[in-house]
Amino acid sequence: MNITFPDGSVREYPAGTTGMEIAKSISEGLAREALGIFVNEKKYDLSRAINEDASIRIVTFNDEEGKEIFWHSSAHLMAEAISSIYPGVKFGVGPAIENGFYYDVDLPEGTVISIDNLPQIEEKMRELAKKESEYKRIEISWDDAVKHFKEVGDEYKLELLDGLKNDEITFYQQGNFIDLCRGTHVPNSRMLKNVKLMSVAGAYWKGDSSRKMMTRVYGITFPKKSMLDEHLLMLEEAKKRNHRKLGRELELFIISPEVGVGLPLWLPKGTIVRRILENFISGELKKRGYKEVITPHIGNLNLYKTSGHYPYYSDSQFAPIKVEEEEYMLKPMNCPHHHSIYASKPRSYKELPLRLAEFGTVYRYEQSGELTGLIRVRAFTQDDAHIYCMPEHLKDELKNNIDLTQLVFRTFGMGVTTRLSFRDDTEGKYVGDLETWKAAERIIKEVADEIGLNYKIGLGEASFYGPKIDFIVKDSIGRKWQLGTVQIDYVMPERFKLEYTGEDNQKHRPVVIHRAPFGSMERFMSILIEHFSGNFPFWIAPVQASILPISDKQHDYAQEIESKLDKLGFRVTTDLRSEKVNRKIAESEQQKIPFALIVGQKEAESGSVALRQHGKGDVGAKTIDELVNLFNDLNKPGVIE
Repeated sequence: MNITFPDGSVREYPAGTTGMEIAKSISEGLAREALGIFVNEKKYDLSRAINEDASIRIVTFNDEEGKEIFWHSSAHLMAEAISSIYPGVKFGVGPAIENGFYYDVDLPEGTVISIDNLPQIEEKMRELAKKESEYKRIEISWDDAVKHFKEVGDEYKLELLDGLKNDEITFYQQGNFIDLCRGTHVPNSRMLKNVKLMSVAGAYWKGDSSRKMMTRVYGITFPKKSMLDEHLLMLEEAKKRNHRKLGRELELFIISPEVGVGLPLWLPKGTIVRRILENFISGELKKRGYKEVITPHIGNLNLYKTSGHYPYYSDSQFAPIKVEEEEYMLKPMNCPHHHSIYASKPRSYKELPLRLAEFGTVYRYEQSGELTGLIRVRAFTQDDAHIYCMPEHLKDELKNNIDLTQLVFRTFGMGVTTRLSFRDDTEGKYVGDLETWKAAERIIKEVADEIGLNYKIGLGEASFYGPKIDFIVKDSIGRKWQLGTVQIDYVMPERFKLEYTGEDNQKHRPVVIHRAPFGSMERFMSILIEHFSGNFPFWIAPVQASILPISDKQHDYAQEIESKLDKLGFRVTTDLRSEKVNRKIAESEQQKIPFALIVGQKEAESGSVALRQHGKGDVGAKTIDELVNLFNDLNKPGVIE
C-alpha cells in the first residue's frame, strides 16, 4: 500500500502495517514520542493495522490532537486507580479538556472523594503506570456491549449505548479497567506517570440538574516531569494574575449577588478600558467600510426559530417571555437581528459587500457552577459583525477579516495560532447541504493557504450552520485561549430569504460572513487583565498618571498640571490627601498606575515633575513639555512598555 506523508512524499508499506511500525521506519525518536496516527484524517491507535492506501500524520504531545489522546488516556488510568481504591464505583464520562482531563464518577453510598484523597489516587496512578499496561481496542457488537454493562450494573454506560445503536462500538482496556470508548489512546500506561490531580467538584449527569449529582475529579499529566513542574509554576503565577482578584483590587468590575450571578457590573475604571477597546476596533471598522447598527436586547421567539438558534441551543437560552399573545426571548445571538436589517429593503449588487457591525449584548443561560468571573457569564457583549456579499467577494472579505483579527491580537502582544473548524460527517448536528459545506471548507482552506496562515484543521469544531476560522491566542504565561472567529454561512441567507438583485437583474442569495475579533468583550477583558497582570500599557490604563504633591503648598501646581494633561486627553488624578508622599507612591503602585508625578517645592519652582514609572521606580526629572512628549509617544495602540 502507498502511504502519503504530510509533506507530500509517498512510501510503500505492506498492507497491515501499523502506525507504530510506520513511526519506527521514520525514526526511533518519533516512535518513542508518537501518541496516535491520523489515517485519512480519522484517528487510529498506533497498534491498529492500516490495510489500504492512505494519507497519514503521526501526532505527538506537541500537537493538540496528541494532547487530547494523552489526556483522554490519562482519564482512563485515573478511572482504573479510582476503581481499585473504591470498589463498586461507576463511571460517567471522562474526556480530555483544554488543560488535562476529568472523569465523572458515581461512588458507592457513604463514600466520598475530597481534595484530601487526591494524593492517594495520584500514587495509585503512578503505580499502575509502572506496569506498562497496553491500551487495547476491542471491537464489540452493540448487543454484547449492553450485556456486559447489564452484568456489571452500570446504568450510565447503558444509557450512553442507547444512543449508539447504529454506531461502531468499541471498548478499551488497560490493566484491570475496561470502558466503553471510541478512543484513541496512547500505546501503554508508562507514558502517563507524571500526574497531578487538581480538584474535585460536583457535576450532574449529562449536565441535567434533575439527574444524579456525580463527583468530577480533574487532573493533568505530561510526558516529562519538567513539563509538569513548569505547568504547576504557571498555575501559581496565574493565581496572582486572577482577573477576579485584580478586578476588585483595581476597581474594574464587580459581580453582585443582588444583581445576579453571571451579570458583571462595570465600574468607572473598567468602563474606561472597555471604551478604549471599543473605540480602537470602531476606528478600524470605519477604515474598512463597516456601518454600525444597534439592535434590541430581546426579540420575537419566531426570529430565533427561523435562525435555528431555538430550539437548537434551547438548553443555553433563557426561557421565552410571554407578552400579550406573543413570545419573546432575551437575545442569544445578534445575527438574526442583523439579517432583519438586511432584509428591511431591496438590495442591489452595487451595495455589496454590506458590512453591519454592533457591540451587541447577548444573554445565555449558563449553569451557576459553570460561571467563572468574566470568562463565562450570562450577559456579554460581542464585537459582532455580519458581512453580506456575493460569492466572488468571499475570498477578499475573508482575508480582510483574518487581517483585522490578527491586528487585534498583535496590538496587545499576544501570539496567535489558527484552527480551521470543519464539520465531522459522522455527527448529525449540521444543517445545510453537504455540497455547499464542502465548497465553503474548500474556500476557507484556499484563503488560509494563499495568505500563508499557519493552521490546523479541527474536525467537528464547526458551527451548526457553517465552517469557521478560530483564533487561539497565547498569553504572557503561555496559556491558550480561543477568542476571535470568522465564519462562512450559506444557511441563514436561505432561512431568512435574503436576496439581492444581480447585474443580470435576477434575484440571488448573498453569502454571510460572521466575525468577532475580540469574541466577547468580557472574556477578552478577563484575558487582557491576566495577560498584563493588571499592568496595562499606558494607552489602555484607566488612570495613566497620578500627581502626588509632597505638601499642601504644591496643591495649586499639581492641579495646574492635571488641568493641562486633562485638556490634552490624558487620564490623570491628583492625590490631595494629607498623607506622606511615600504612602501616596505605594498606593499608586498598588493601583498599577503607569506613572507617578511627584511635585515638591523644587519642581513647582522649575516647572517640572519627578517622574516614577510603575514597577521601575525613579525615572528622573521631566519638564512638562518633555512629559507630554513621552505620554504622546506611549498613548498609541500597540505600544507596550
